Amino acid sequence: MTSRLLDKYNEEVIPALMERFEYKNVMEAPKLNKVVLNIGLGSSKDNPKAVEGAVRDIEKITGQKPIVTKAKKSIANFKLREGMTIGAKVTLRGKKMYDFLDKLMNISLPRVRDFRGVSSSSFDGRGNYTIGIKEQLIFPEIEYDEIDQIRGMDISVVTTSKTDEEAKVFLELMGMPFRK
Repeated sequence: MTSRLLDKYNEEVIPALMERFEYKNVMEAPKLNKVVLNIGLGSSKDNPKAVEGAVRDIEKITGQKPIVTKAKKSIANFKLREGMTIGAKVTLRGKKMYDFLDKLMNISLPRVRDFRGVSSSSFDGRGNYTIGIKEQLIFPEIEYDEIDQIRGMDISVVTTSKTDEEAKVFLELMGMPFRK
């Protein structure tokens, strides 16, 4: 069984991209490579319960167990020692990636208070897009009573686009709600 978003990509997005950018081959059309979710723990790095909570939340949201990230260097100004836990991240590919993006664009983002669309200036120059989310409560899997603290996260959508313009058109066609 395939994802709704993958079907939309194959049936609607590829032909629209081929027409808009005049590609000669279907393989030239941009496609999704991976989606990376990252939660930085910042001030709660000393609290092991915060790490467990972040891992539990990201696991519920994605359906995949995250890896716990550790500091590579010691930084005295941040009271950070090498090897301390500083966050959790998960990389989604394949069907899970398409399912997550579908849920993000159609269910979770519209649940954000006063939502008018996502910024179109968060591209990195190579066709990748990053969204910052202030609270994990926008995801339907997270129950308000079960969380220990409100955490933000970064979601990076990595595409095979060569330019930001190509990536923006691609993500718009996929259903990303950009601000007008």
